[in-house]
Amino acid sequence: MSAKEDFDREWEPVSDNVLARLRDAILEGEIPPGAKISEPEMSRKFGVSRAPLREAIRRLEERSLVTRIPRQGARVVVLDAKKVNDIFQLREAIEGMAAREAALRITQPEIDQLREALERQWLARQAMPDDPATSFPNLDIDYHSAIVRASRNEFLIKFLSEDYHGLIDLCRRQQRRRPQRTERSMHEHQRIVDAIADRDPEMAELTMRRHIARARQDILDNMTM
Repeated sequence: MSAKEDFDREWEPVSDNVLARLRDAILEGEIPPGAKISEPEMSRKFGVSRAPLREAIRRLEERSLVTRIPRQGARVVVLDAKKVNDIFQLREAIEGMAAREAALRITQPEIDQLREALERQWLARQAMPDDPATSFPNLDIDYHSAIVRASRNEFLIKFLSEDYHGLIDLCRRQQRRRPQRTERSMHEHQRIVDAIADRDPEMAELTMRRHIARARQDILDNMTM
């Protein structure tokens, strides 16, 4: 970590730090779906008082990663089939729009970055073909977030890359354990990037919507009810 990063971290608000650590614990499965978030336990673990912890839990509740049940406290969200279907229906519409806008506004350096990252992804996949974890979690660029940012629409960026990014990522992580879906996603990413690079907004939106629709169906088909 650089000196600047150390400096920034020292001045980062405590609640933001707790929020990031608690979010990571949920996304990594350290706190599993449906588990109660124990304030005494988390306070001891993170070495903070209850106030910043409660603020972090409140913010995660706003982002739908945490639900609060009367007399039971805060629990990690459980993604049932209806929730997954609802999330991906919304993603299909909004990310399709983001891809359309990105095709009109993306810069050449951003296209180059997407293509270079995709090439690294393929190389990682070829090096360890039986390990789906090599392709996505260690990738140094999130295609969906990068495309949304390229739309230059501040409301789309906030909605997809900030407010609901954690919930979306929780869904997507279920697919990264399946090599077949991982490889199909890579091909789909290639078609999306090609359409955006061609400055073809209609094709960019179509390929993104198809990609998310297939991802939704894959998760629903593989959910254990």
